[in-house]
Amino acid sequence: MRGTAALATVMASLLLFFSSMPIGQAQLGLDLGGPKVSRIQFYLHDLLVAEKPTAVPVSEAKTTRDSPSRFGEVVVIDDPLTKGPELTSKLVGQAQGLYHFTSQSEITLFESHAIVFTGGKFNGSSLNVVGRNPLLHTVRELSIVGGTGVFRLARGYVLKSTHSIDPATLNGIEFCNVTVFHHRGNGMHESL
Repeated sequence: MRGTAALATVMASLLLFFSSMPIGQAQLGLDLGGPKVSRIQFYLHDLLVAEKPTAVPVSEAKTTRDSPSRFGEVVVIDDPLTKGPELTSKLVGQAQGLYHFTSQSEITLFESHAIVFTGGKFNGSSLNVVGRNPLLHTVRELSIVGGTGVFRLARGYVLKSTHSIDPATLNGIEFCNVTVFHHRGNGMHESL
């Protein structure tokens, strides 16, 4: 009986101790706010052949040039993102990262890049995108696995579709339809 009373006293003390700890988001100085969904649309310009290329092959396997799917090629990108399909349209950001050709049977990329916003209400924020992009499919879905700034703790997806491709240069324009779930405050003061 004495052991039970001692255990009850310890449990009550621990409960009191942990309930008084400052662990709430407001007490930590975070203002995550409620969940928010943002939908963003833009065009990605992948320029392999240009005065200033934005997609540069950096590595390939010995068999890449013999592969109809370019299997084994790795490309680093700093692709402009624009509001409209024309490269002269308003610049909203850059896609920075890499993609590599990962299928021996179809033209398929595995992409890992950041969408870095350089203007508007998301200026300075970014989204991290990862996923498989089978280029011959009409619509492809990639995952948003995180972000920075306004998009801290983000998750979501990007639906990509080919707007146009130049068969001579392989320069391409993709339409990107982004749905991202994030928090209203994300621990920083929003003044966008």
